[in-house]
Amino acid sequence: MIRVLVFFQSLYWIQGVAGADDVSQPSILWAKFGQSATINCSHTKGTAYNRMYWFRQHHGENMELIVYTGAYITPDFGKFSQSKFSTIKTVAESGSFTVKDVDYNDSAVYFCAVSEHSVITTEQSCTKTHCVSRRNGDAQRGQYDTINHSVKES
Repeated sequence: MIRVLVFFQSLYWIQGVAGADDVSQPSILWAKFGQSATINCSHTKGTAYNRMYWFRQHHGENMELIVYTGAYITPDFGKFSQSKFSTIKTVAESGSFTVKDVDYNDSAVYFCAVSEHSVITTEQSCTKTHCVSRRNGDAQRGQYDTINHSVKES
C-alpha cells in the first residue's frame, strides 16, 4: 500500500499580518492513492472573518492559491479544476477542503487562511487573494515561511 503524506499549516490573514494562533486544522494527513483527503479548518476570530483561502506549497516552490471562498458565496478556483479540488463553507468560523483522487503530486504543505470581508477605500485596495494596506506610501503584505514536506511509502 502506498500513501501520500500531506502537511498542513494554518494562517489567519489581517491586512498584511499572518499568524496561526486562532486558526486550527490538522498538522498531518495521510491519504491512500486514489482516495480523497479532506481537511477541516476552523477559527476563533469571530464571524467577521468569513473569507477562507486554501493554498498549496510544493517543496522548493512558491505558495499558490487554490481556492478563495466564503460563507454564502461561490468558491473561486481560478486556474484549478473542481474535478481535483472541492471546498465547503457554510458558516463563517469553519470550512473544509478536499483533494480528490490523491497522487504523488498532491504531497505538499496546504494552508488554510481566513480574513475579514473588506471594502475598498481610498487607503486600502483589496483583491480576492490579498489586501494591501498603504501607510506612508509603503505597501505591507503577509509574510510566509517555507515549510518542508516529504513523501513516504509503506
